[in-house]
Formats: sequence, structure tokens, C-alpha cells
Amino acid sequence: MPDAARAPHFVRSFERGLAVIRAFDADHPALTLSEVARASELTRAAARRFLLTLADLGYVHTDGRLFRLTPRVLELGYSYLAGFTLPQIAAPHLEQLVAQVRESSSLCVLDGDDVVYVARVPTSRIMTASITVGTRFPAHVTSVGRVILADLPDAEIEDRLGRADLRPHTARTLTSADALRAELRRVRRQGYSLVDQELEDGLRSVAAPVRDRDGAVVGGVNIAVHAGRNSVESVRRDLLPHLLATVARIDADLRITGAGITGPAPAAGRDSATHR
Repeated sequence: MPDAARAPHFVRSFERGLAVIRAFDADHPALTLSEVARASELTRAAARRFLLTLADLGYVHTDGRLFRLTPRVLELGYSYLAGFTLPQIAAPHLEQLVAQVRESSSLCVLDGDDVVYVARVPTSRIMTASITVGTRFPAHVTSVGRVILADLPDAEIEDRLGRADLRPHTARTLTSADALRAELRRVRRQGYSLVDQELEDGLRSVAAPVRDRDGAVVGGVNIAVHAGRNSVESVRRDLLPHLLATVARIDADLRITGAGITGPAPAAGRDSATHR
């Protein structure tokens, strides 16, 4: 930007210092003074002053000839990364997943005995609009709820099963604590949940858990499909690999950012599951 276009508050020296830091990248992790000056469009004398100041502050290391950034530069971006929430981290990955499989995908978290939708990317199919951020369903009857429940301690699972409303939603709904207990054990072993028309006839859903940097499950991502278009076998064969790859990428981002849900989970009424 030309100097004439700078605002009165603009600090040119700060801009130059950032240019010195940006001179380093994956292809150029170590640079000489002349290389830094050239990349940052500074004189050698100015580049030297900035490099030595950064070295005094612990952001640059030098052996006398070559200069390298130190891990301390990560502090400069940490505040920005730490401000990210789980839905913000997951959203671009959900968009990529939906583009691949052409089915709706959502991120949910556990709130009480329900799962709450905190991010969602619908397809353009008819009857997909009524699920929004804040929609909630009973956790025990959804695929995304089961991958979250399966990670809980056994004692907490027992408490939740003891108070769960196990009335049937369809003829396929698991309505006994024993059946749900066995299903959660299976989900825990295999690392995903596939629910076949238990919440509503015609709805199949597969979900996988999202884990934070400590390995704890903090949510789940699902793909929901119409049973008439997708068999159980095709869901496992064609959709599950994309889902698992997506949650692996979200997990990797969470390990970097440590993001989480900020504030209370939103409340909303329970909508028809056909719009999931």
C-alpha cells in the first residue's frame, strides 16, 4: 500500500517487523540476512535491526549466519486460534463432506439427554430445511447421540439409560436398556454408529465421534440419508469412509486450536426427523 494511502495511525515499523517474520516459510525455514532483506524489501541494516530485536524477544534464533524462527512465534497466532469454537472449526469440513457425498451432514453436541445441532450443511434436496442450529433430538435414539454416549463412563451410561424415555419412535426403535447398552458397547468398539430407521421411518443415519486434543469425545458428525436411496450396506461402503476422513480432519484441527463450544447449547423445539 502506498504511503499516501496509509491512515494517520499506521505504524510503518510494525509493518516492517511483520514482513521480516513472513519472509520465513516452509520452503525457506532458514535465511541469511541478505535473503531476509530481499524477501521483506528492506535494507540490510533495517532487516538486521528487526532480526536482532526478534532474537532478543525469543522469536528468532541465529547461529551467526542463518536466522530461523523459533516455536515462540506460535504465540502470535494462538489467541486467534483459541477464539475458534467447535462449530467454526467443523463447518468447512462439513461443507467438503457434503460436496463429496451429496447428502446432508451435521455436527451435534450433547446437552442433557438430547443432542443439539450446532452446525449443519444441508443438501439442496426437497425437505431439508426444517433442521437448523439448535434443533434437538433424544441422544439415545440417534446415531450422533450414540457415538457421544458410547464414550461416557459406564456408570454415567447406566444413569442415563435409567432415566431415558424409551418409548418407540418407529417399529425399529431400540426400547430396552439392555439392547441400548449392547449397542453402545458395539459403537464404542467400532468407532461409529449406524441407526436404521429408529428415529423415523425412511431415515438412516451414520455418525462418528469428534475428539478434542485430549481424546475426549466433544461431539459427533453425522450423514443422514433416505432409506429408499441408500441401503445399510451402501451407507457403510460409500459414506462411512468419507465421514471418518472428515472427523479425522476436524480432530486434527482441534488438536491445534483446542476449540470448544462457547456458551450454553442453544435450545429449540424437536422438528420432524425427515428433515435431518
